[in-house]
Amino acid sequence: MRIFKAFLADDVGATAVEYGLIAAIICTALVSGLGFFTGALQNVFNVINNNMTVN
Repeated sequence: MRIFKAFLADDVGATAVEYGLIAAIICTALVSGLGFFTGALQNVFNVINNNMTVN
C-alpha cells in the first residue's frame, strides 16, 4: 500500500503529459486550419487561372 501511495504522490511525469496534451491540441488546430487554408488557396489560384489570358 505504501508503494501505491508513493506512486500517486509522484508527479514527475505530469509535466510531460501536460506538454503532450498541449502538443496534441496545437496539432489538431493546425490540421483543422490547414483544411480551411487549402480550400481558400485553391480558390485564389482558380480565380487567377480563370482571369489569365493566353497570348
